[in-house]
Amino acid sequence: MPTALVTGANGFTASYVCRQLVEKGYKVRGLVRKNADMKLIDGVPLELHYADLAVDTDFSSVMDGVDVVYHIAAAYRTENVPRKYFWDVNVDGTRKMLEAAKKARVKKFVHSSTVGVQGDIQNPPAKEDDAYNPGDYYQESKVDGEKLVLEFYKKEKLPITIIRPVGIYGPGDTRFLKLFKHIYNGKFRMIGSGKVLYHMTYVEDLARGFILAGEKDESIGEVFTIGGEGFLTLSELVSKIASVLNKPVPKLNIPVWPVWFGGLLCEIICKPLGISPPIYRRRVDFFVKDRAFDISKAKRILGYSPKVSLDEGLKKTADWYIKNKWLNNSYEINYENS
Repeated sequence: MPTALVTGANGFTASYVCRQLVEKGYKVRGLVRKNADMKLIDGVPLELHYADLAVDTDFSSVMDGVDVVYHIAAAYRTENVPRKYFWDVNVDGTRKMLEAAKKARVKKFVHSSTVGVQGDIQNPPAKEDDAYNPGDYYQESKVDGEKLVLEFYKKEKLPITIIRPVGIYGPGDTRFLKLFKHIYNGKFRMIGSGKVLYHMTYVEDLARGFILAGEKDESIGEVFTIGGEGFLTLSELVSKIASVLNKPVPKLNIPVWPVWFGGLLCEIICKPLGISPPIYRRRVDFFVKDRAFDISKAKRILGYSPKVSLDEGLKKTADWYIKNKWLNNSYEINYENS
């Protein structure tokens, strides 16, 4: 029985990776922070270890006997923390895991990055070897994390693979919850034309992509974009979500730049006071930046193939939100690009 370590095991994507690994017969260890919300892995037979990537330094015990590491933990656009925190977790934390994996003679290290390292896609669909173009400090820290992993592979010969997930959604997701809620409640307003491209990935497909990367020797030293089958315009995505929710398709469009400048003003006023701004400029990116990617490399080398269509995935997600009453309560999370 192989042993897999999943960092950030209580997170959305990582929880699905843990479940699929267990189903495949792996012994799974989960690395989580103390006092973390464990709802998504409730009932999953994991051997839990507790640590903070930004603070702790000794990961020898959690790494001992591990065959494959799925390093998914990350600082993801956490508000009201120093900029340095993103590098503490996404770069220095990754370095700690790489060094511990090397000492433990781990057979494979799969690192979760993000398509956000390529920022606004100038010539969609983007391929893995297209240039880095990060748009904020979160994405910048993930670029540095990628570079660190690739350099470690070259120097230390630790077998690594980098996965760049695209637009992750599915039951349990909070990232796109606000989008679903606003369409459900009739409050959604399109900012801009709605013609930008967007690419979604059902979380079960993404988890399969991670595990393929961990199991295939051909993946060593490579970077793979894992996404759904094809992309569409943001207007088309909104229409599909409205359809599965049985709600009218939103028609009102708002100009981009007044909202962008409103976000700038809110940041200038609120941040020095330690208040979370009601509008951020980067949230406008969702409406103005193309996000479309070529997944042919993952298909060719990993044998990856999305099994859940967008229509089916959106329906499953909407049904889960409705069943759990997430669309008509006060719970709300901001939706953003990765």
